[in-house]
Amino acid sequence: MTLIWVDGELRDADAARVSVLDHGLTVGDGVFETVKAADGRTFALTRHLERLAASARGLGLPEPDLDEVRHACAAVVEANPVPLGRLRITYTGGLSPLGSDRGDAGPTLVVALGEAKPRPDTTAVVTVPWVRNERGALAGLKSTSYAENVVALAHARRQGASEALFGNTVGQLCEGTGSNVFVVLDGEVHTPPLASGCLAGITRALVAEWTGSQETDLPMDVLERAEEVFLTSTLRDVQAVHRIDGRELPSAPGPVTAKAMRIFAERSAADIDP
Repeated sequence: MTLIWVDGELRDADAARVSVLDHGLTVGDGVFETVKAADGRTFALTRHLERLAASARGLGLPEPDLDEVRHACAAVVEANPVPLGRLRITYTGGLSPLGSDRGDAGPTLVVALGEAKPRPDTTAVVTVPWVRNERGALAGLKSTSYAENVVALAHARRQGASEALFGNTVGQLCEGTGSNVFVVLDGEVHTPPLASGCLAGITRALVAEWTGSQETDLPMDVLERAEEVFLTSTLRDVQAVHRIDGRELPSAPGPVTAKAMRIFAERSAADIDP
């Protein structure tokens, strides 16, 4: 039986409930983190908790008790042993009136774990006609207001791809629905800066640090000429792209991407909480 942490205790999945009036449900007023759990160990948990707190501040939610969240994560991982798991931390505005105003009942904290499968070394992506608003109130926050990503990812799936890539309002490459994107130009690795509106991905930051990648404003057409393209995320780690829209990159993973994959695998194995 799957056990889920809800507001201070572990509960069976069938009994893990939040109110239908929770602000996270009614208006998407919440933040979340996805953490990789492998053989009972969480990766980069401290960085994820710091970002959870930053996202909460960005939404004006009360500061989460990170000691409590860490305890909840440990309890859930211990109670649900899996070889590879997606640990989901959700922190919402809590019980509130219908509408955008928050109530005074306090936030809701849910931590759950689902089994995950190792990702393939390469994948296909598509670009989408919708854009990220790099000047919006939610820019850079990991908010539960995720419907835009659901629509874009469904669009990608219909075209045989596992990810959709967004530009921003000024035509620059931004990010995927749940990943950051890197491109190789003249043998050098580049990724969009946070000012593009992309999420400050945990894996993105580690890959940039460990490989010496550059933050660069990149026009969308960079995807038509990049020598290599790869994605980073919590469960993808570093994943090469072998097709972008109609463009094939048959040698994926290329040498630069393969090196980034190797470095990330080695460094993440050596330090579980970098």
